[in-house]
Amino acid sequence: MKFTSLSRTGGYNLPPCHIVNFCGFHILFDCPLDLSALTIFSPLSTGLYENVDEQTFASSTSDLNSEIKKLLDRTNLISVEPYYKTVETLHLWNVSLIDVVLISSPMGMLGLPFLTRAKGFSAKVYATEVTAKLGQFMMEDLVAMHMEFKQFYGPKETSLFQLCKWEALPPTLKEVVLGKDGTELGSWSPLYSAADVKDCLQKVQSLKYAEEVCYNGTLIIKALSSGLEVGSCNWNLKGPKRNISYISSSVFSSGTAMDCDFHALLGSDVLIYSDFASWNGATHVEDENSWSSIVPVVTSTCMWESLNFDESSEEMEKLNFICSCSIDSVEAGGSVLIPMGRIGVILQLLELFALHIESSGIKVPIFIISSVAEELLAYTTILPEWLCKERQEKLYSGKPVFAHEELIKEKKIHVFPTLHSHELLMMWQEPCIVFCPHWSLRLGPAVHLLQRWHGDPNALLVLEEGVDTDLALSPFKPIAMKVLECSFVSGIKLEKVPQLLKMLQPKLILLPDYTKAYFNSLKESVPCLFFTENETLDMPNSKNLLELNIATDLASQLTLTKLKSEELTISRLKGNLFVDQGKHYLVAENTDDD
Repeated sequence: MKFTSLSRTGGYNLPPCHIVNFCGFHILFDCPLDLSALTIFSPLSTGLYENVDEQTFASSTSDLNSEIKKLLDRTNLISVEPYYKTVETLHLWNVSLIDVVLISSPMGMLGLPFLTRAKGFSAKVYATEVTAKLGQFMMEDLVAMHMEFKQFYGPKETSLFQLCKWEALPPTLKEVVLGKDGTELGSWSPLYSAADVKDCLQKVQSLKYAEEVCYNGTLIIKALSSGLEVGSCNWNLKGPKRNISYISSSVFSSGTAMDCDFHALLGSDVLIYSDFASWNGATHVEDENSWSSIVPVVTSTCMWESLNFDESSEEMEKLNFICSCSIDSVEAGGSVLIPMGRIGVILQLLELFALHIESSGIKVPIFIISSVAEELLAYTTILPEWLCKERQEKLYSGKPVFAHEELIKEKKIHVFPTLHSHELLMMWQEPCIVFCPHWSLRLGPAVHLLQRWHGDPNALLVLEEGVDTDLALSPFKPIAMKVLECSFVSGIKLEKVPQLLKMLQPKLILLPDYTKAYFNSLKESVPCLFFTENETLDMPNSKNLLELNIATDLASQLTLTKLKSEELTISRLKGNLFVDQGKHYLVAENTDDD
């Protein structure tokens, strides 16, 4: 078994990407896009490049760099149709060698069309039903938003990625484009098309939680709830000699998604722990005694009590604070812009806003503007088996699973596909509260609304941590509106990780090298290996023996002979060997079995 980490986590919006060679198959975990890199491009609505003509880009290289430098001095942004940044070294792999792709979350799916459209790609792609559907919505919305750039720049594409000498860029932009070591230029590509998305989805096999699927008769694959988002999952892979568990970003309890299923991960031969979205550079386990003295008892649910704190109540406090700040802005005459991509957070905010508006006695419209909003919201009402127990109980009691269904009927929430929809223009009034894409502040309705409201000191912009705020807001400066930057739970809290790993009792744990100082003390109780990005790590060979199922008629032919030199008993046996559902079978040569 071999393991290669292609990229580390960048938080909720940028999950890590790894390749594992297991049972002779190359397995890719997730295929994300780094959409935070879009901040180096200029949004269209700023009007900063109205006088830039196409002849600038047809000039000589030296003239070009001079013009670009002059251009960048004004805004420090690149004014071309955006390219999109994929995982840095994934494009260096021969895609024909990838056998299986496992998608853990919708965000881990956004780069998949780049892979599936590549020549020679023939891998089997697995994702849960909900992840595949939400990923579809996100990709289609991304393509729709990008069309605005295509309409502006026209069919003749002019790209700085082909014409520019990178010395002309400011250091901040240059590092985003090329990376710290200057090797990431090859990871940029033009965005895929709607046809690419459709073709990609046809290659995805959807699964339910805990449903087993067998790949090539040898590998048993199972998706397990991670609790992060509706449909998001961890993975369990079972081969003939060993099994692997992969933990992506996970949450013990959620206000929307099914709780994380850690019990199914107990006793793995190899545990790949990749949930470091909340990593803050800690250097040691603060209280080792709090977990090192615990003796796991796998037959009792009480073993999880010290871990399973109510994360959803902590999130609810943050969401109520956002609502409170938003109502204050509305009462002062300002509008509220919320360009977030987390489905679970948006659904909960819609419910809380309705309660806050009703209790405050004010009347303010809530608009949701997205090309996929109507279909997505309708889809969330038919997912009871994927939701947390509290949401399922609402369904059984005859109540709506999410409040937005009733709020839309009562016309307290209004859903529109585009900002220039005729119905929206007829209904538009300010102040208002708007949910729309995109959190990078470079695409979609958020750009135009931010351009409209950035000078209003009573207006409020709600952003999620994970993007360079100063760079994202640079084209809209000076900004008078208030900016509320929020952080939400994107994984298991770091102080809980050592205790969890010890309770899961794996035979071997894989951890990123930047956590080595923090987890060194864990090695005393559980063997750990630390991996470095873009370096292949060889796993120790499994000491487990293969189990062979021998047909009864063959077993009756066994003639056992005991070796004198060793304590072994041997026998010769002849038959047909085959593998099915991860198990080895030996049958008589004249059998008709498959």
